[in-house]
Amino acid sequence: MNTKTVLVTGAAGFLGSHLCDSLLAHGHRVIGVDDLSHGNRENLAEARKNPAFAFHVIDVTDEALLRPVCDGVELIAHLAAFKIPRYGSRIKTVLVNSQGTHNVLKIAAEQKAKFVFTSTSDVYGRNPVVPFSETSESVLGPSTVPRWAYAASKLFDEHLAFAFHEEYDIPVTALRIFGSYGPRQHLSWWGGPQSVFIDAILNNETIPIHGDGQQTRSFTFVSDTVAGILAALENDAANNQILNIGSQREISIIDLARLIHHLSGSPHPLRLEMVPYQAISGREYEDVRRRIPDTSKALKLLGFQAHVSLEQGLLQTIDWQRKVRAAAAQIAVGA
Repeated sequence: MNTKTVLVTGAAGFLGSHLCDSLLAHGHRVIGVDDLSHGNRENLAEARKNPAFAFHVIDVTDEALLRPVCDGVELIAHLAAFKIPRYGSRIKTVLVNSQGTHNVLKIAAEQKAKFVFTSTSDVYGRNPVVPFSETSESVLGPSTVPRWAYAASKLFDEHLAFAFHEEYDIPVTALRIFGSYGPRQHLSWWGGPQSVFIDAILNNETIPIHGDGQQTRSFTFVSDTVAGILAALENDAANNQILNIGSQREISIIDLARLIHHLSGSPHPLRLEMVPYQAISGREYEDVRRRIPDTSKALKLLGFQAHVSLEQGLLQTIDWQRKVRAAAAQIAVGA
């Protein structure tokens, strides 16, 4: 593919920073923006060594600041978002995702740039029919339950993107991401259960299991997720499509905790604590029992499929979190 100028929002985050590295490795020029609310400058250490990379601390909801740095962009990877993992701000989730996406889409329309953005597997909600294909129904709970705000905001973003395609004739792609994990993931529930479980095991702490632990998920190593995003950016076959990007391996949350404990080589016994949802946030919560993708469409159009096994990916992630923990301990001793 010819060299392009690519805007990456959420560039200092987990997925965004890995995507920046891959785009630069493919010879593209990259403009990264991030408000650093959850991203980290350290994630961009390698990217910032490359003269083809420019970084700006900007909130995507601030259109006046965003627009001047986007002149000449040809491809846009919109990854910036806010979510409610199990608690948090519903208003921020809805407004950041809707306003931010609207601002970036306006820039895509002005620049006639291809717009690829990360939606979420959460849009399938509590649909009991798995695996989910891109035409599966979205079955969300009532609006009185805050946890559905993230899914609803991303569904709105999808409709807005396709509306911009119809109105302004720009190519758009919605990527529904399933359970990404790996080095640089956020070390909290924001980063996912695997992040919290690894941290608890390395610190010889009890692992909190929300609900009964029998809910199942699929987890996709970051290199596979980024390969899917990159393929969608570089391949016209993804234009004006919704695509699932993920692994098809299904595992229960309690079995995930057991697997991480085994792979960590911890000398301590596994300790689990079952935490009722009501005790987490003090408000009503609804979980999804199974969430597994059908990725046959992404395979057909982009040649995408996940290659890194859960065991391989977790070993790399555990090693990274162990190094982060050791570095933090050294800093604490020095202080």
